[in-house]
Amino acid sequence: MKNNSNRITLIYVLILMFVAIAGHKFFGNYFQDYPYLTDILFIVFSAIILKLILYQNEKRNKSVFEKLQLTNIEIKESNERYDIVAKATSDTIWDWKMEDDSFIWNKGIQGVFGYKKEDVGKTSKWWFDRIHPEDSLKMSVKLYSFLEQKTEKWQDEYRFQCADGSYKYVFDRGFLVKDANGKSVRMIGAIQDVTKQKEEEQRLRLLETVITQSKDAVMITDIDTSENEIPNIIFVNSAFTDMTGYSEAEVIGKSAGMFFGKKSDILEYDKLKTAVQEYKECFIETIFYKKNGSEFWINFSMIPVTDKEGEHSHWVSIQRDVTQEKEKEKEREQLIRELTQNNKDLKQFSYITSHNLRAPLSNLTGLLNLIDDINIEDPELKEIINGFSKSTHLLNETINDLVKVIIIKDNPSIQKEKVLIKEVFENVFNQLSFLISVHKPILKIDLEDVTILEINKSYLESIFLNLLTNAIKYRAPIRQLKVTISTKVVDDDLIITFKDNGIGIDLEKNKDKIFGLYQRFHNYPDSKGLGLYLVKSQVESMGGTISVNSTVGKGTTFTITFKNNQ
Repeated sequence: MKNNSNRITLIYVLILMFVAIAGHKFFGNYFQDYPYLTDILFIVFSAIILKLILYQNEKRNKSVFEKLQLTNIEIKESNERYDIVAKATSDTIWDWKMEDDSFIWNKGIQGVFGYKKEDVGKTSKWWFDRIHPEDSLKMSVKLYSFLEQKTEKWQDEYRFQCADGSYKYVFDRGFLVKDANGKSVRMIGAIQDVTKQKEEEQRLRLLETVITQSKDAVMITDIDTSENEIPNIIFVNSAFTDMTGYSEAEVIGKSAGMFFGKKSDILEYDKLKTAVQEYKECFIETIFYKKNGSEFWINFSMIPVTDKEGEHSHWVSIQRDVTQEKEKEKEREQLIRELTQNNKDLKQFSYITSHNLRAPLSNLTGLLNLIDDINIEDPELKEIINGFSKSTHLLNETINDLVKVIIIKDNPSIQKEKVLIKEVFENVFNQLSFLISVHKPILKIDLEDVTILEINKSYLESIFLNLLTNAIKYRAPIRQLKVTISTKVVDDDLIITFKDNGIGIDLEKNKDKIFGLYQRFHNYPDSKGLGLYLVKSQVESMGGTISVNSTVGKGTTFTITFKNNQ
């Protein structure tokens, strides 16, 4: 502006000097009598010239001003667009002036990464210091290669540190501004936060690995049912190919209904079709057909998947071949039927044994009683009759034992009542008073005042009677018998313990036979092997458990556990 003003002044002075010289030279003789008139003409003429010069200058200034105004409007609009784009994209914009290494960031550095305005550095060092150490070298190499114009464009992904110390994945790209000589003087870039995309990519890669490596068949279908009731397949994994024999190319674009056949359950098919129509998850089990036409049982689940807007996008199906399980299930059902029938047959046989044989045995017993009144002199006949009498007596005892077992096994709804342990033991003690007086065992009784709910009193007496009788029967001949009977409550359990110092049982040989029917562990003439079997049956019929711990020559301990419902 100052140069322009000097130029105008200089021109104006030169013009005035020219006019003054020319006026005096050409008009001086005409206005000798009126010298002041020459000055007036000179002043008027110079004023006109000045006016013309000022008018032209004002015209030029106005044009320049209008252009500057237009430029300012364009710059303002450009800045507004820049701010709008920066807000719309959530990008962090940076401007790097390389000559003085000054760095300018927009507000994205605060909003995206959490830095305060005063914490943001103004040099490139601040930027580089916040790049993750594992990414820094790779990023620097690519950037400086770009700055040296070895590459046409620069963009990179790296991790940038936030104000709280955490890192975000960013996608950064920039371009160079050069001076008239082609020298790079400035670089402008935009950082985009791609953390969520990275996490989603990692999640998808993980899911892809799970799907491709899964031993279960995975099938993905679209949701279009305009052509087929069951949607078309868009993906299958390798396990699907192994299971069905179809390659991916052979099933893509075809309906998942292609695997149903004549032996498939039509109700399961309808169930699947309805679920597809209503966009509900579905679980079915039916027969599918492989590529070679063979049948196999499949456990088939189909689950709808929605996109971010909540719209259904596709279906994911997981299939498992359960043919072996089905065959085992059939075998198990057949075995159950056979066992049920065998149980019925055995029960019927038991009834026949226990009831139908009682009448003939009673007749035989009566006849033997009559024979006892007859004097038989023939010693051989007498021996035969005595043997026959013993055999009949043993058979009768066996049938009576079987009747006891049948009564327990065939009576699940036994009568139950509140029982006081001490009363039960007193009844047993009175029944065995003769045996106790004869063998004089040392009895240590430690019974708590515990009432057991929902238990059969007769069964409990029978249990006590059998265990105490066994303790007396199998006492050690070299020492006095000691029997300890105790009860205690542990949490919700009532534990009854019978402990003796008798001859004991060899558990290594007989562990699996202890509670078996007619199992004998000692050569005693009156041992039948029925007592412990009855004890276990009675305990279990009342919902309890029984265990044994025994050492040969030291004694035996029986532990009975009932649920204490006091």
